[in-house]
Amino acid sequence: MDNQEYFTYMDSREEGSEQSDHPMAELLASEFARVIPQHGETMEGTIVGINPSEIVVDIGCKSEGIVPARDLERMDPEMVSELSVGDTVYVYVVRSQDASGNSILSLSRALLETDWQKASEMFEAEEVFPGTVTSCNRGGVIVRVGRVRGFVPASQIASIRLGRTDSEEERIERLGELVGNEYMFKIIELDRRRNRLILSERAAMREWRQDQKEKLLEDLQEGETRKGVVSSLCDFGAFVDLGGADGLVHLSELSWSRVGHPREVLKVGQDVEVYVLSVDRDRKRIALSIKRLKAEPWTTVESKYEIGQLVKATVTKITDFGAFARLDEEIEGLIHISELSEDRVGHPSEVVHEGQELDLRIIRIDAARQRMGLSLRRVNEDQYFEDYDWAAEGDANADEGDNSTNY
Repeated sequence: MDNQEYFTYMDSREEGSEQSDHPMAELLASEFARVIPQHGETMEGTIVGINPSEIVVDIGCKSEGIVPARDLERMDPEMVSELSVGDTVYVYVVRSQDASGNSILSLSRALLETDWQKASEMFEAEEVFPGTVTSCNRGGVIVRVGRVRGFVPASQIASIRLGRTDSEEERIERLGELVGNEYMFKIIELDRRRNRLILSERAAMREWRQDQKEKLLEDLQEGETRKGVVSSLCDFGAFVDLGGADGLVHLSELSWSRVGHPREVLKVGQDVEVYVLSVDRDRKRIALSIKRLKAEPWTTVESKYEIGQLVKATVTKITDFGAFARLDEEIEGLIHISELSEDRVGHPSEVVHEGQELDLRIIRIDAARQRMGLSLRRVNEDQYFEDYDWAAEGDANADEGDNSTNY
């Protein structure tokens, strides 16, 4: 029965012909349902034969499909060796029919199309995924998504920063450092028709950090101790990366002693241990402290130091009313201008300068107010009288200006 006869027969069935019950009807319908595959289709089939020159695949059409040897050569030899009769495979239709009526199929193209489909699904889902840099050129690097070649422009790379004045050789050398390494990427553009797949490490890192921040904010509890890395410094404190989210160590929480700028005690990239002060989940802010992990130094100052003791200290700051000097990492005392010299001093800078190491005598300790009085002019006194009323002298100094004791 040719095509015309078949359609005449089908029309007669619709008109209620007695032939509608013909025993050949079901067979004819199923036979003509096995349509000829079209070029560019990706179909599922079953391997029915394997020989050195080709693989025969049943794709549910009138004739079987053939995967030629030249297509198998494009595939991983190990993958080809694992194929066996009865396996279900996806094939790409290269040619609908050859001279023998067989369809010419491609396993390698089907694998590529499958990877394009996976890439499309990842693009739609805005998925972040790991990828390995396979090569580079002056414009960026190449990352394979399955068998699909993805391109990461230099502007979308976060792992290195290229200078605007870098030569082409310098750019390629820097980008070459990424080859062989695995990073996180996100697909930002996909055009199957133009065979174009653009990836971004920057977008992936932003997304990854956002996810990590959400998880961290959920898990983080006040009072915890965490390890992190100093990510940046600013005038008001230091930001510490806790693993996807940054917390702020305010300037006042860096040390028990006075700190003018975070760079005095920290540097970017430094590993630190921090104490979680608070977690604001609504505003997505984390407050941290470094100094809270150490005992408050003024609680032990009276057991370490005593009035009349000679100590070494370094001048840290000079003011109109005197100079501050640090005894150790945490304890700082004041040398009032009246204690700098036996002679009259117009300004402390006439006698001392910042960074200068001095021998000083402790003349006052007030642990409750976190204050210590130091003297330069009394260092060489042979006799020291413990019954001297240093508190009264301190009050007198305070009368000269409130700043003298306000530290």
